[in-house]
Amino acid sequence: MDVLIVLTYYRPHTSGLTIYAERLAKGLARRGHRVTVMTSRFDRSTPLEEVQEGVRVLRVPVAFRVSKGVIMPTFGFVATRLVRQHDVVSLHLPQFDAAGVAARARLLGRPVTLTYHCDLKLPPGPFNPLVNRVVLGMNHLAGLWADKVVAYTEDFATHSPYLSRFAAKVEVIPPPVELPAVTAVQVHEFARQHGLEEAGPVIGMAARLAAEKGVEVLLEALPRVLEVHPRARVLFAGQYRDVLGEEAYARRLAPLFARYRDHWTFLGVLNPTEMAAFYPNLDVIVVPSLNSTESFGLVQVEAMLCGTPSIASDLPGVRQPVLQSGMGEVVPVGDGGALADAILRVVSKREQYIRPHDEIAARWNVERTAAGYEALFERLLKR
Repeated sequence: MDVLIVLTYYRPHTSGLTIYAERLAKGLARRGHRVTVMTSRFDRSTPLEEVQEGVRVLRVPVAFRVSKGVIMPTFGFVATRLVRQHDVVSLHLPQFDAAGVAARARLLGRPVTLTYHCDLKLPPGPFNPLVNRVVLGMNHLAGLWADKVVAYTEDFATHSPYLSRFAAKVEVIPPPVELPAVTAVQVHEFARQHGLEEAGPVIGMAARLAAEKGVEVLLEALPRVLEVHPRARVLFAGQYRDVLGEEAYARRLAPLFARYRDHWTFLGVLNPTEMAAFYPNLDVIVVPSLNSTESFGLVQVEAMLCGTPSIASDLPGVRQPVLQSGMGEVVPVGDGGALADAILRVVSKREQYIRPHDEIAARWNVERTAAGYEALFERLLKR
């Protein structure tokens, strides 16, 4: 079938939503479907159209930005043409333009699925409260016009104010997780490159430097960890410079990063192979997120596939990888002391938290996710 996937930001942007959509698109393409991704050309250095591993990526020019959003005057014209050319439409929210695409699909008789990844909570700013309300309104319209709404977990679906409005439409499909294979030599080389031979324990965090990620909670936990383990290191993988809308947050944390510069290393954005070498070098990964802008934390499962336990905030959805696998601990939201205690427990008895690779891989993988969407699309087309 011809599948149209629509989202605001796609590669080279890096976020959980982007990675999910990319893996879904390529997974469906491997199953023999013709997949088009419609997204914004937020980076003018990217081509307007290209093919990536069997997936056609079409980028709509951006006229200007409003906070983290993009304004694309030709979006409606392109959407109408593409919806007409495809059998089903898969929307990924939060997304301002989703309601317009859903309306076009309804008028043209195309089934629409909506995957709700997380809530939108923009940082403080003069226009952001208004932007939040507008996007929430458009998301609500998209939900009304969608045939089915996909959630990562029952936990998040039950607790999300947005998803609870559409409970009759919700279908849970586990998210797609995969990592490229790496050799022991590559893992060792990563450790050598970053001077980890004499460090320990190594605490990992993989995220953007953004307020909702709870970076300050890990910074608050660090002194207690260093009391017990003076050579502890934090490796932070992800964008940490010029994160859109997070400039003030970065400035606020800068003195703490300077204080712990001997124990905190920013790695920047790593490619998939580098991430696969990053996880085995960790004693534990932490996901100290603060609110429902995080709904799962794919990095937890990626780390677990490499034998690394996770410590996650007690948030709906975010706690599920640990609760379902038993491979880690869940701590109260925003509690640096509890996070420090959990880190010390996990690194001291790490072997007790390890689960077999195949057990984790069977629960979360791209093939299972793509098959779930495929079955959903087929049911909607028959109906």
